[in-house]
Amino acid sequence: MRGTVSVRVRHARVADLPHVAQLAAEHAAYEKAAPPPADLARRLQALLFDAEQPRLRCFVAELDDGEIIGYASCAPELSTWDGAEYLHMDCLFLREGHRGLQVGPMLVQAVVTEARELGLGQVQWQTPPWNTDAIRFYDRLGAQATEKRRYCLMAD
Repeated sequence: MRGTVSVRVRHARVADLPHVAQLAAEHAAYEKAAPPPADLARRLQALLFDAEQPRLRCFVAELDDGEIIGYASCAPELSTWDGAEYLHMDCLFLREGHRGLQVGPMLVQAVVTEARELGLGQVQWQTPPWNTDAIRFYDRLGAQATEKRRYCLMAD
């Protein structure tokens, strides 16, 4: 990170969507996953801004010069076991060179604050088992891990 720049975390704006889409592509590459669709920014706009009650929420980490260096996205989900909603943090990503500088905790805190504002008592997320840096980060936050494997079936 350059010198002593400051970082702020805020809700994403429509103008941020190309940057968020680029970060999502970098995130997918980091996790060795397929790249997002080419029209991701348009799809995110529909989920974040084109409904009275948005399905998705997104926070960006912005340097004082306006560069967006990371993001976190989240959406309310339901738990049958708890009979309650929780906030699912779908993505948390910081560009290389900006990790380990307390920006990650700022993004996670924004998601936790969003959960509180929505009246949700819990935030849940997952990370690949090979991502030991993320696991150490989440452990330092005091998060509790559960053992599950995520599966996916295509519906189209």
